[in-house]
Parts: sequence; C-alpha cells; structure tokens
Amino acid sequence: GFVYGFLILVVLAIIYPLIYIVSSSFSSGQAVGSGKVWLLPVDPTLAGYSAVFKHPAIMRGYANSAFYTFFGTLINIAVTVLIAYPLSRKEFYGRKFIMLGLVFTMMFSGGLIPLYLTVKNVGILNTRLAMLIPQAMQVWQVIIARTFFAATIPDELAEAAEMDGCSDAYFIWRVVLPLSKPIIAVLVLMYAVYHWNAYFDALIYLSRDKLFPLQIVLRNILILNQATRVAVKASEQIARQNLASLLKFSLIVVASAPVMALYPFVQKYFIV
Repeated sequence: GFVYGFLILVVLAIIYPLIYIVSSSFSSGQAVGSGKVWLLPVDPTLAGYSAVFKHPAIMRGYANSAFYTFFGTLINIAVTVLIAYPLSRKEFYGRKFIMLGLVFTMMFSGGLIPLYLTVKNVGILNTRLAMLIPQAMQVWQVIIARTFFAATIPDELAEAAEMDGCSDAYFIWRVVLPLSKPIIAVLVLMYAVYHWNAYFDALIYLSRDKLFPLQIVLRNILILNQATRVAVKASEQIARQNLASLLKFSLIVVASAPVMALYPFVQKYFIV
C-alpha cells in the first residue's frame, strides 16, 4: 500500500504540470494572467493558438525543425551504427584506441570558438548543413549502441555469414539492423528530441530568418511580445500581458506536441 501510494504521488507530481499547461493554453488570457486556472480550462478559447499560428514564421519554423529533425536523425543513426558496430567486434584492430579517443572528447573539447571557426572555414556557416554536420555523432549514443551490438550480435553469427560469402556491408544491412530494432528506436528518439529542441546551434550558426528552427522562432515571438509592452496605455498593457501569459503556454504545447506524439511509438523499446 505504501509503495502504490508513493507511486501515485509521483504520477500526480508529473502529470499535474502537463494538465495545467494544456488547460492554461485553452483558457482566456485574463484567466491565465489572474491565476484562475488550476486544473480545467477557464473561459475556454483558442485565442492563444490563433495568435501563435497567425505569425507567418511559425509554419516556416515547423518546416525547418522537421527538416533538421528528419535528416539530422538519419545522419546520426547512419554514423552511429557505422562507428558502433565495428567497435563491438573483438577482431577489429585498434578498437580500444579509437574508443579511448572518442571518450576523450567527452571530457575535453576545443570549446565554442574553435568549433565556430571550423564551421565557418568549412563553408557551411549560415546553411542547413550547419545544423546537421557538427552534431552528426554523439559519443554517448555510440557507447550505448556498441554495448548493445556486443551483447546481442554473437561472433558466431558473423562468422557463419562470412563463411557463406556475406560482405560486412550486407551483413550489417540484412542481419545487424533487423536484430537491432530496439536500440535503433531508442537512438531515433534521443536524436530526434535533440534536433527538435536544438536552440543553441541555430543561435550560433544561423542568421537568416528562413533557416531558423521552431525554437528560435518561438523565442523571437516572446521577445517581440515583451518589447511591444513599452509605452502603451495601462489597459492595453494589461491586455498584452495577459496575452503574453497565454501565449507562453500555447507555445509550450505547440513546441512539445510532436515529440510527445512520437514517444508512445518507441516507448516499448525502452522496456525491452
């Protein structure tokens, strides 16, 4: 009884903020600004979502984020598998040295300025590639995938395929990947969430509005809304403040919905 009671409290502590945010996004600006929303929407309205989607940059930001998420995740998965699988094979010469080099980058790095200069000198600054190439591989995900391959893909299976004349590339495509659906699903979720929430990279590498992802667009909307509060009448200022409060909750739901929709489809693989 104590365990179930504790778990119920944990669930309530997690789910209540979600319900509050969704309810606030569907409430009126006055109700949100005055703190009347507690659990269910007060004076239900779609004004917050209407204000969000009327902004011309929102849909462009959605399209850009979808592009970065899809192709970025595709590149991440390809690079991670092609690095992690060889490192999981005992016969791969020098794998410990390579793994040590990868782990070294987790503890030490050149910093932001050398990375920015590298991106600039390569010629991908202020392009879509700047959101895809510098983060094409994450060491932690490589370690996870390598551990999965070493524990799941037996050496005997690879030896049998080699005796049948199977090449390494064909073996990875037809044997390793079908047997690795759980880890692929986990990596897809990790990388997709990272790319969808990518904010700092876009802030550093991009300056053209048409390339901005959704997170930068939402940030600019909030800043613009705050900037327009100056030098207005008291009544207009209160209305703008209420709309800004409502807008924050609507933006949270808009930015979080795609990831929350993706999670249930891959959650079962975390259990596996």
